[in-house]
Amino acid sequence: MCFLLLYLCFGIALGLLLFGALLLVIRITASLSDKTRLQLEFLDPKTDISKPFPSIHDPPTLDLTIVIPAYNESKRLPVFLDVLFPYLDTVNYSYEIIVVDDGSKDNTVEVVHGYSRQYGSDVIRCMKLPANRGKGGAVRQGVLSSRGREILFADADGATDINDLGKVRESLHKLLQSSPHGIAVGSRAHLQDDAVANRSFLRNILMYGFHMFVFLVGGISNIKDTQCGFKLFSRPAARAIFPQMNIERWAFDVEIFVIANMMGIKATEVAVNWEEIDGSKIVPVFSWLEMAKDLLMIRTRYMIGAWSVTERLKDE
Repeated sequence: MCFLLLYLCFGIALGLLLFGALLLVIRITASLSDKTRLQLEFLDPKTDISKPFPSIHDPPTLDLTIVIPAYNESKRLPVFLDVLFPYLDTVNYSYEIIVVDDGSKDNTVEVVHGYSRQYGSDVIRCMKLPANRGKGGAVRQGVLSSRGREILFADADGATDINDLGKVRESLHKLLQSSPHGIAVGSRAHLQDDAVANRSFLRNILMYGFHMFVFLVGGISNIKDTQCGFKLFSRPAARAIFPQMNIERWAFDVEIFVIANMMGIKATEVAVNWEEIDGSKIVPVFSWLEMAKDLLMIRTRYMIGAWSVTERLKDE
């Protein structure tokens, strides 16, 4: 009996020791996340002169910035841009497009420079990251270099119908009536009858499983579709959230809402038309496991204080 108690106490002590070591590793490695804004330049292909990107901390000079993360998107990106520009020709507000090349191995940069040559680098510019950081890292760097009063990030495949941007902006403007901080989220969660999502069976299974995991582990209950690549931020909201982000890969969307909830920034979902486009960078099962790992890191590190929200909302 004594030996049994001894083994039990030893097992409990060893378990607590391993758990403490794990928490220590999690806390130490949390400090390794790079939150710095890269001091990058964009090339004006017409003059062959490079100019520095501005900072989100500068006053806005445009109405809208569209940030498009791109990794090996030389085929899909032109299809989206050829739809995007005709739409933007119909709007009555100023805009810019920042395509963030996330260490592509194809000619994505040259493709963007072709559009810069056609439309001007004041309208569309390429941010070339020195190495692949992941989708979240690419979006973050683009947002931190935006000039717009509102900042949209949109996937390079153009899966979300750009014609829905109008109603997403309207929803954001309603939020901004009570606060300068707000997020309008494109959603495929069938919030309205006009929301159309044509997804493969496997992608549906992974999506619903991930959403359940987001709810149980990430603690996000106010947003049904965290992963739709069509999110619009007021500049004050983006300026409050993105400098504090840590996750740079697939689960970065979830951290956006974790930080927003901690800061009291309101978000609203807007049903959008969405169509699955061939060429997705998501690898079934592997990408889901990577996102699950990141979700656990988000939950654990914020819970033990390894990550925290240091900035507070300011009236602007």
